[in-house]
Amino acid sequence: MTEKMETLGSAAFGFRQIAADEKQELVNKVFSRVASRYDQMNDLMSGGLHRLWKDDLAAMLNPPRGDTEFQVIDVAGGTGDVAFRILARSGMGTRAIVVDASPEMIAQGWKKAEAEGCGERCSFMVGNAEALAVPDKSFDAYMIAFGLRNVTHLEKALSEAYRVLKPGGRFLCMEFSHMEFPGLDRLYDAYSFTVIPAMGKAVTGSGEPYRYLVESIRTFPNQMQLAAKMTDAGLERVQCRNVAAGIVAIHSAWRL
Repeated sequence: MTEKMETLGSAAFGFRQIAADEKQELVNKVFSRVASRYDQMNDLMSGGLHRLWKDDLAAMLNPPRGDTEFQVIDVAGGTGDVAFRILARSGMGTRAIVVDASPEMIAQGWKKAEAEGCGERCSFMVGNAEALAVPDKSFDAYMIAFGLRNVTHLEKALSEAYRVLKPGGRFLCMEFSHMEFPGLDRLYDAYSFTVIPAMGKAVTGSGEPYRYLVESIRTFPNQMQLAAKMTDAGLERVQCRNVAAGIVAIHSAWRL
């Protein structure tokens, strides 16, 4: 393993360092195991707050409410939560495509789209955030919620975001981040590393995927570090707003 990592580069999988080419496969396994209970676990882990956070993200985008054409790509979009919220706030000219690396998550998204009645305005595609199978400069908005920390090469994913955005297009990222207030982080850690895996085991039959998800939050760049990487990718007017004392951060930027 060590020789392979030196040849291909390494990546963080939670607190473990693995060969970079293995990370996506392991992440896909995590989400394939929890896909059928993914939305339920999000409600339990956040006390339902993730719904308000995603509402806030969709409101920040403020899509057009008329017939103006507006194309949105929701990357690592899972079961379509963000895309559906955007479509509910927009006019009939808005279309969304949800891209996720997990076929099981995409399958759950299709089911929800039919239930939500927005299947005609929302499409789904299995794909990787680091190599999106879409043309250059084709989207008015790029959204990614709680998915950026799961990519293998963060810089590649951000470069892809820049590539697929039209000039004047909006980038919005919601991600778990680093708390603002010293001391509270210890309480947050205690909850994250004990309650969340135990809850995951009770609901899905396995706590290991949720231990990885907690560890991935701790190894992800903080607010300022991520903002710097966004700027390096060519995005401009980069801003960050903390939610819930920094448990979650919303990063906003533009391709100008």
